[in-house]
Amino acid sequence: MAETMSSPVRRSVPIWAQVLIWSALVVLLMVIGIVLNRRSEGNIQVGNRIPDFTLPLFSGYESNDQSEIRFSDLRGKVVVINFWASWCKPCELEAADLQAAWEYYRPTGQVIFLGVNYVDTEPEARLYLQKFGITYPNGPDLGTRISQLFRISGVPETYFVDKNGVLRYVRVGPFTSLEEIQRQVDLLLAE
Repeated sequence: MAETMSSPVRRSVPIWAQVLIWSALVVLLMVIGIVLNRRSEGNIQVGNRIPDFTLPLFSGYESNDQSEIRFSDLRGKVVVINFWASWCKPCELEAADLQAAWEYYRPTGQVIFLGVNYVDTEPEARLYLQKFGITYPNGPDLGTRISQLFRISGVPETYFVDKNGVLRYVRVGPFTSLEEIQRQVDLLLAE
């Protein structure tokens, strides 16, 4: 009795399925390329106009009784945007100097400081603000939308924006003195 061995029938993938698979692969590679290109661009560069964004503010840290600040509404003022977090030890080194600078410039109405709380919880953020007596407008970066817009590399980072909404100076890391902050603001006020 001789047994015949039959080879398994090999089924081929239909052409439409192959096209679909290859198309999905090409789209996936394009998306990865776009994301990698965007990440390689780095931070918003000095000389760039800052895109509009809205910062919701913590209760008690409102600006002109508004619960949020829209960046485009700040045209005509020098804007200092500081990204910080309660868990960030280097942020603590500059907190008192940022507050002192705010108190110095606030009466002029020509400068506004914005604190953007990064990847934090509200209770810890509020404790931090109270600990350092911070009174300038502060709010959470919900969903990290603002930090992604600026493509920050960490905290603290501070952005100095001129009266026309153009980024003029970036400080990565903490300031070491009040004078260092004032020097940057004064340069923008003199323009």
